[in-house]
Amino acid sequence: MNIRKEEKKDYKKVFSLIENAFKDEIYTDHKEQYLVERLRKSASFIPELSLVAEIDEEIVGYILLTKIKIINDTLHSSESLALAPVAVLKRFQGNGIGGQLILEAHRKSKELGFKSVILLGHEKYYPKFGYEMTKKYGIKLPFDVPDENCMLIELTENALKDVSGTVEYPKEFYE
Repeated sequence: MNIRKEEKKDYKKVFSLIENAFKDEIYTDHKEQYLVERLRKSASFIPELSLVAEIDEEIVGYILLTKIKIINDTLHSSESLALAPVAVLKRFQGNGIGGQLILEAHRKSKELGFKSVILLGHEKYYPKFGYEMTKKYGIKLPFDVPDENCMLIELTENALKDVSGTVEYPKEFYE
């Protein structure tokens, strides 16, 4: 398997892949592929953190991390990343492709100087990559969702030691 930066020529394939990966999921609006299209055009987009996984030159997986802020009560903001989405074609799921994409995205993020990643996701999947509940850090997501689905990881030790507040997502998450 090869993981590489997404290119413009991949956009249609990635759109179909995301649609395929989420079509049978219950806890989704089934519009993740449109979110990705909006985020690519936003100021929060980081091309190096838009990655595809290929097997025999077929794109089978995708992950995107975009810039977000954590804003505290005094309106001080700290930068972080949002992981949304990670997607693998149905017929390739269960083979560790998503996990490899997550680990590579973490590595690249750290290389680019980012210190943490926040996500809304499955409480049994993400902890195996080191994710913990945001609540433990005094960080909230701006959605009404169960605490166990709001998670983060520090890419560098104590990255969020003095950080608390509410996550501010780019406007593209709400369109």
